[in-house]
Amino acid sequence: MIKNNRQKGSHYEEVAALYLQQQGYRILEKNYRCKLGEIDLIGLDNNAVVFIEVKYREKTTYGHPFFAVTKKKQRTIYQVANYYLSEKKLSYYGSYRFDVVGILGDKIQLLKNAFGGM
Repeated sequence: MIKNNRQKGSHYEEVAALYLQQQGYRILEKNYRCKLGEIDLIGLDNNAVVFIEVKYREKTTYGHPFFAVTKKKQRTIYQVANYYLSEKKLSYYGSYRFDVVGILGDKIQLLKNAFGGM
């Protein structure tokens, strides 16, 4: 039984990580945090570093999960991604992108290249 929103978020981030691994992603980080914010998942997909936001909705009362990734959240993810690439010295990969995993009820969708750099 999931007790609170943090536990619910962690649960669905795990669900998303397993789904992405089945899609061929290699997960590098879960819940990466720095002074600028946090990113749910960071992985590799065909040599691209991928920064992944996970959004869950039980139903569409408050809209599809993809719409929950606001411009403000995109800016934060972008800033944290730049910090991560610098900190881990991963800029040599040359390719990175931002994906969103939307979970609506028990249906999982992956939106690759959900948004660009800011």
